[in-house]
Amino acid sequence: MLQNRSEYPCQSIDMSVGGLLLTAPVKGRAGERIIVYLEHVGRIEGDIMRVTQDGFAMTVMATSRKREKLAAQLTWLANRASLGLPEDRRHDRVQPKISRIMLTLADGSQVPVKLLDMSLSGAAFSADIKLMITDVVTLGKTQAKVMRKFDGGYAVEFRKAFAVDAIDQIDL
Repeated sequence: MLQNRSEYPCQSIDMSVGGLLLTAPVKGRAGERIIVYLEHVGRIEGDIMRVTQDGFAMTVMATSRKREKLAAQLTWLANRASLGLPEDRRHDRVQPKISRIMLTLADGSQVPVKLLDMSLSGAAFSADIKLMITDVVTLGKTQAKVMRKFDGGYAVEFRKAFAVDAIDQIDL
């Protein structure tokens, strides 16, 4: 949320207890006070320090107690995969029966992508295209919203989650 109270989707790229690098469709201006809400982290307040090509870098303004809590959260997030900690997902991920699928973009163009995994509520795919967080796409025949970007691909959330007993019936 920018200082004028307008809100935009963003994605964290790098974070420490002192600062945060974000990609965002709207960049704000250096010195502007902003508030960011991040999954697993919560509310972060700070000032934009510099504008980048894809977003901006900001400070993290917090009390020493909040910084300690943030450090613990970041440590957990950084180590959860190597320590075998749960990912805190709503639905278990499964390997899809098919790996190649067509992705239809908002303008109607289609791109072949590699389906990596899926659940009742979403999927992950690898693709060499540029999508923005919150873009609406169609994965196979299922409409979805881009929720996050990762190295080499994207994770999407289906517009409508499937029933627990319908994992084999998902019409991708």
